[in-house]
Amino acid sequence: MSEEQENQAGEYGADSISVMKGLEAVRKRPSMYIGDTNERGLHHLVYEVVDNSIDEALAGHCNNITVKLHIDNSVTVVDDGRGIPVNIHEEEGIPAVELVLTKLHAGGKFDKDSYKVSGGLHGVGVSCVNALSEWMEVKVHRDETLHFIRFERGLTETSLKTIGHTNITGTEVIFKPDFEIFTETLIYKWDILAKRLRELAFLNPGITINFIDERAEDGERRETFYFPGGIGEFVKHLNDGKTVVTDTVTFSTEKDGVTADVSFQYHDGFQENIYSYCNNIHTIEGGTHLAGFQTALTASINSYMKNDSKFKNEKNVSGTDVREGLTAIISVKVPEPQFEGQTKTKLGNNEVRSIVRAIVSTSFNEFLEENPKAAKVVVEKALLANRASAAALRARQLIRKDNVLEGFADAGKLSGCSSKNPDECEIFIVEGDSAGGSAKQGRNSEVQAILPLRGKLINVEKARIDKVFANTEIGSLISAIGCGVGNEFDVEKIRYKKIVIMTDADVDGSHIMTLLLTFFFRQMKPLIEAGYIYVAQPPLYKVVRRKREEYIKNDAMLNNFLLELGVDGITLENKLAGNTLSPRETNEILALIKRTLAVGKGLENHGVTLETYLQHVLEDGSLPIARVGVREDDGTYSIYFPTSQEELAQIIDDATERLKPVITFVDTDAESETIEGEEVLEGELVEEEAEEVGIHPSIEVNELHEKTLIEEIREKLETVSLTLQHFLEPEDALAEPIFNLTDGNNDTPIFTLIQLFEAIKDEGSQGLKLQRYKGLGEMNADQLWETTMDPTRRDLLQVTMEDAVEAERMFSLLMGDVVEPRRHFIEKYSTTLKELDV
Repeated sequence: MSEEQENQAGEYGADSISVMKGLEAVRKRPSMYIGDTNERGLHHLVYEVVDNSIDEALAGHCNNITVKLHIDNSVTVVDDGRGIPVNIHEEEGIPAVELVLTKLHAGGKFDKDSYKVSGGLHGVGVSCVNALSEWMEVKVHRDETLHFIRFERGLTETSLKTIGHTNITGTEVIFKPDFEIFTETLIYKWDILAKRLRELAFLNPGITINFIDERAEDGERRETFYFPGGIGEFVKHLNDGKTVVTDTVTFSTEKDGVTADVSFQYHDGFQENIYSYCNNIHTIEGGTHLAGFQTALTASINSYMKNDSKFKNEKNVSGTDVREGLTAIISVKVPEPQFEGQTKTKLGNNEVRSIVRAIVSTSFNEFLEENPKAAKVVVEKALLANRASAAALRARQLIRKDNVLEGFADAGKLSGCSSKNPDECEIFIVEGDSAGGSAKQGRNSEVQAILPLRGKLINVEKARIDKVFANTEIGSLISAIGCGVGNEFDVEKIRYKKIVIMTDADVDGSHIMTLLLTFFFRQMKPLIEAGYIYVAQPPLYKVVRRKREEYIKNDAMLNNFLLELGVDGITLENKLAGNTLSPRETNEILALIKRTLAVGKGLENHGVTLETYLQHVLEDGSLPIARVGVREDDGTYSIYFPTSQEELAQIIDDATERLKPVITFVDTDAESETIEGEEVLEGELVEEEAEEVGIHPSIEVNELHEKTLIEEIREKLETVSLTLQHFLEPEDALAEPIFNLTDGNNDTPIFTLIQLFEAIKDEGSQGLKLQRYKGLGEMNADQLWETTMDPTRRDLLQVTMEDAVEAERMFSLLMGDVVEPRRHFIEKYSTTLKELDV
């Protein structure tokens, strides 16, 4: 169907795009549109583009979405939807795709015939992404034509043009965040994006989302999210590693235009895990849909108890008791959602509360009546939780007593600090008396407290809450931190706003650290959310060379240190520029070399070496934008390196034209069948020409987004009379060196930049003594202070909640009772383990 026919049918075309003017305000006040210009805002750019593809899927026009992170921190999002309309918008006089990307509040979501339900950030959409990007390129596959348009900082740089033929539909958006807007040190994080993409795949069953990270040095990292079972699979995913006591219950009902999808399952643990969503948006603070679910659940359980002879004399249980061991997902689709706050973390539609409550009450009551065994398990679990709550309260009251804390101090457990200001105070949780003694001697007693852990720390993943609070070490920890626990938890009462886990870098230390993190995650999660939990990073190496002594934290820092030592010991003459370089100038060249080698690792992920790439740089300086591999019909393999979008499209068109049609083989299941006039027997394999979809399978296209980084490197090399070709071995055996390196009385001619890098690193390794640390006990008090506790020199790792859903699953999997999933996890990742300390 053409766009004109679609418009007449009231479907998605240029006339579906509504307009609300204004875009410059986005760059002037970006935080008003994406929340902030820090990490959250950076990742929100990806969400906005992906949400467009998800809305196409909700409308029934998209099945596959791919998200790629490139080495230059640019992002590609590809879908197989209808493609953004490209015909001229009658009112604005520009192509619809340009209108959508350059005008605020322009899009199909304002036209109810195009999208009935959508997420996104208050309708600002992809135009905000364009405004906050250094550049954006869009390819639209529509009406058998491939269109291309490019923008720079929200303005049209290359007008819409046709660059080739296509036999698919969809949109490809690639953008690079503008670091005039965002902090330049910000990079996209796999865990943050994976969390969102995984959620979307669970909440939209049948959609396939491919997530690819091209930045990893050891090869692409990729994961596919596809969950045909929807939120039922989501619940099973969360309960991976737990012992479940009921089946997964899932139901979906529509009432008054609101669709509610609910799935839940009970396990034998003690944690409550409920996640709520509205229009695919995670409502972290809940809202009316969550309140309706909780009210219905509690009322149904108490009603069931009154009507059952075994339980009718029991007192009513609370909502907290009912939800112990419950894992649930509530997902609602609301045509006109009302969110509280700019960040959409709480749903405010009052009508949704009653709708969800009615839906859940009806469905949950049916579940209890039809599954008496499961109902008995759920009720008895709630009653047991009710009794445990009383015991837990008594344990918390015991911990809260002042004389208990004083007893800990008298026993030598907690060594407090003299300051009472939580903003400047920090507590180090250390392993045993040995490390505790060194930490006490080396600390700043004014603001640093030390809490050694002597006995066994309980695994809170396996213990009921009253047992957790009765554990001596847990009691010490709760008392020392000071903000209570459970219903009495108050983060405002915290004594230390830096809680530092400082354990040995061995198996026992890792185990203790994991037990502590499990406790904080399960019982004091707000401390993690507030950013108060840290893990100390003691050095891995001590390096001594002559009179110089350094502590090195990891292998990357060791390599940098060797280069630093090497620069100090040489004199370097640039033969091309005719000058002797200062140490600062030498380090600048080394930085360019390191950056180029990192880019080379990215190229290798696409099957291209740095050497091969540089050999295809044209004489006019044009750089390849892609590697195209074509398996010809005669079995040969042709490789092309186009330097423009037009050349890339032409290569694909030419290859598609000359390759034979794709042939598949089908196994006939009839006793006999006539195909094209010939009878075939049962089980006979029959050749059948496959319908072509997308690029011919014999054509492999790898777009090389490293091009932009290499262009930047080239410009900086030219300022010191160097070129990209100086990374390659000279073809002329009589070529002149580009550098002369003098080490003492020895002169070494240098012919390539790679040779320079290795020579300086070798120089830095001369006469080096290396000591590797394994435990804090190997350091005396002064060393522990200098390397791990001194605020001016230490390196602390902050524990964050970037992916709470995956964290929930991993804590259950690794710390829970069920062995089989843990065994599978170890088997899966054992081959990728780089270092094991036993």
